[in-house]
Amino acid sequence: MSRSASSRANKRGEPPPSPEPLPAPALDSHTHLDIAVGGEDRLPTDAEVDTEIAAAAAVGVTRLVQVGVDVPSSQWSAALAARHPSVLAAVALHPNDAGAGGATPEALAEIDRLAGLPRVRAVGETGLDRFRTGPEGWDAQEASFRAHIAIAKRHRIALVIHDRDAHAEILRVLDDEGLPEHTVFHCFSGDAAFARQCLDRGAVLSFAGTLTFGNAGYLREAAAIAPVDQLLVETDSPFLTPVPHRGRPNASRLVTHTVRALSEVTGIELESLCRSLTATAERVFGPWQD
Repeated sequence: MSRSASSRANKRGEPPPSPEPLPAPALDSHTHLDIAVGGEDRLPTDAEVDTEIAAAAAVGVTRLVQVGVDVPSSQWSAALAARHPSVLAAVALHPNDAGAGGATPEALAEIDRLAGLPRVRAVGETGLDRFRTGPEGWDAQEASFRAHIAIAKRHRIALVIHDRDAHAEILRVLDDEGLPEHTVFHCFSGDAAFARQCLDRGAVLSFAGTLTFGNAGYLREAAAIAPVDQLLVETDSPFLTPVPHRGRPNASRLVTHTVRALSEVTGIELESLCRSLTATAERVFGPWQD
């Protein structure tokens, strides 16, 4: 989600209570702590962020990937990861910003620089968005996506894909450029047939709170066919809050609801699933602590 989508999504009522802790450590593979804890108008303080990270750890969510969507948020993400052992960073220019002309040579050069930092382990979220960006911005979006793929390959780190209403176009670009060794479909939004195409290319599917929505049977069907070592979970906080708190502010600690839903969908015992998700995250992003 881009900052331009605003932080209204985390102003909708009181934060939900913390859920029951997981039986083994797990993770949130995609969060926007700058927006979730701070907002559109200000960045959070270190103390506020540390409190949020501690609340996630208290329920077993001990690893976070903080995701940038423009140059300032990518810089902030890299700085947070550098100071906090529970956090790794992803850096990028969001597709909607790219479609509006934001993927300038200078901005891409800064993303490239940040991607070389030790605790920046992914380039993302990048990709294509045919929902918020009209046809006039599609060429710029695609050029930015291709540039981000090249950055991920150059630094040998993961690629995190934003795909909204662009399944076929995403695959076309990936097939043209070749997937980096580790490619993650953030907030996977396709059906089982699209999931199979992504899985066959070696990609990892990351499921958000949408997996728990009543109208998302197609997502549960997609998750059910994925090998456990090609699955991740995320919040995309402050957006996409899982049931039973849909419509209220999301937070990394609430990814536990999605983990439990994924356990039910896949039939994998909860503790085993937590351990598998953590192992997959460390394969994709590298170790959180040396």
